[in-house]
Amino acid sequence: MAKYKEILDNAKKLAEEHQKEESAVLILLLHFSKMESAILYANINEECPNDVFDSFNDALNKYIYDNIPVQHITGYETFYGYNFIVNGDVLIPRVETEELVENILYEYDDLFDGKVDVVDIGCGSGCIGITLALEEPNMNVTLTDISFEALEVAKKNALNLGANVRFLQGDMLEPVKKEKFDILVSNPPYIPDNEDVCSLVKDNEPWVALFGGEDGLKFYRIILSQAHEILKEKSIIAFEHAYDKGEAMVNLAKKYFPNANVKLIKDIFGKDRMTIIINGGK
Repeated sequence: MAKYKEILDNAKKLAEEHQKEESAVLILLLHFSKMESAILYANINEECPNDVFDSFNDALNKYIYDNIPVQHITGYETFYGYNFIVNGDVLIPRVETEELVENILYEYDDLFDGKVDVVDIGCGSGCIGITLALEEPNMNVTLTDISFEALEVAKKNALNLGANVRFLQGDMLEPVKKEKFDILVSNPPYIPDNEDVCSLVKDNEPWVALFGGEDGLKFYRIILSQAHEILKEKSIIAFEHAYDKGEAMVNLAKKYFPNANVKLIKDIFGKDRMTIIINGGK
């Protein structure tokens, strides 16, 4: 039997040779060894059981040679400390989106006191809306998506995580046109239609959740042009968007909500990643 260190070193070398992420290799080894990272490194010079090695090696080949995302192999992605089921019907949650959730929670604390109604438009796996409901019990959360398959994944996540949320199927704001909300959040498709996308993403994640029209702003225009119909006088709109669309997003926000306080917020990497619109606030 090979030692964990030898297995990890060889797998990282293979990943580097094929322009794959070394971090993904570690995720797979942690998953199949059923260890936390601190425990794995404490036992790095111990021998790896044959069944663990065989499972890991099979998964490694799927990732390296078959171009299957690690999250589709393990079946989940960790988001804000919660494990979300993911598959080919939903986008894999990204770390930048955790920051969107965090900023919404900050703005909620600053603007509201008590229960609020929240809608997550185009929820995908449900990572945003479900996490908000789990982190802030005063948030009454509705999640919408045009994809029946995506909603089925989101419903499983809500059930597994014990989140009391509501789901509606439909295009953009259509399912909630007769309702009013305090907070609207969305991370819609924002890759321009003609932009190259790495094969790992393009070949495994749903195109309907990736591409956002000629300039990547199609769905922001739809949401912002209709948002006033479903928002209360004092409200928050929160978007994640492409890092190079910050100025365009601010201009869009001011076009449809000229009296709002518009905040362009950088992510942990210093890129313009979120736009938050505050109506009737301080």
